[in-house]
Amino acid sequence: MNVNIIEMPLDFGGRRHGSDMGPSAIRLAGIKDKIQSLGHTVVPPAPPIPVVPQEYADMGNNPKAKYLLPIVTACESLAAHVEASVKKDEFPLVLGGDHSIVLGSLAGIGSWCREKGLRLGVLYVDAHGDFNTADTSPSGNIHGECLAASAGYGLDELVNLYKDGRKVDPENICFVGTRDLDPGEKALMHEAGVTCFTVSDIDRMGFSEILKKVRLFFKTHCDVVHISFDMDAFDPSIAPGTGVPVPGGLTYREGLLLMEEMETLGMVKSMEIVEVNPILDDRNDTALMAVALAARLLGEKLF
Repeated sequence: MNVNIIEMPLDFGGRRHGSDMGPSAIRLAGIKDKIQSLGHTVVPPAPPIPVVPQEYADMGNNPKAKYLLPIVTACESLAAHVEASVKKDEFPLVLGGDHSIVLGSLAGIGSWCREKGLRLGVLYVDAHGDFNTADTSPSGNIHGECLAASAGYGLDELVNLYKDGRKVDPENICFVGTRDLDPGEKALMHEAGVTCFTVSDIDRMGFSEILKKVRLFFKTHCDVVHISFDMDAFDPSIAPGTGVPVPGGLTYREGLLLMEEMETLGMVKSMEIVEVNPILDDRNDTALMAVALAARLLGEKLF
């Protein structure tokens, strides 16, 4: 497989600085060498997508959608990169950056799916729903509005980013590891018809049963899968280098097993790993975990 590592150093979407250095941290953790060791070809890397540092960007005049214009500009560029990559039969592996970059990833892969007549599904591994709109967001941080916009809810500038209309049918979205939802986004998630396996579901049913349900979901809902993995899905005791830590998260083994199971489906065509913040990390451990996740998705076996 030809893997295209796309670095997206964007941190406009959240409150805490530092996730713009996430791509560099994952690169220094050995992502290229690890992928090549699995027999894949890494496309000659391009420089990171240019993003003006947050300190020099225009926040805009909408407190419910901060940094709207620079996020749209950056994510439209990312969408073009992702679409061009998948059209060349490459596997786009996007390194963030905060989770607002999913706007660009889904716009790119979604455009390709529409052209091919394929149904796109999304595995969203995150402590949060990111399903607020400008009307429901308590913070106005767009990394909490990005998936709702990709599913067709929210500001026109976000919903119609790159190509008009929603990028994924909300009924084809599956969450795993969710444990921190705002009231407004929770209501919208129910209304939209997403599937959500919370940490309580994991405790109640066991992770192996959740994996069976996740596999069945994608087999019956879509033709192509995009994985969006936020490192705050893990418990912060093992993944400290992330901007919005929430106690009670996934274990490292659960995250790796989830990626192994998704690899066996043969449906995953793109992935992003977001919210690695080396300022908050311990010896780059969270970035090393990100490398291990990508490796399991790309076929690494224990035996």
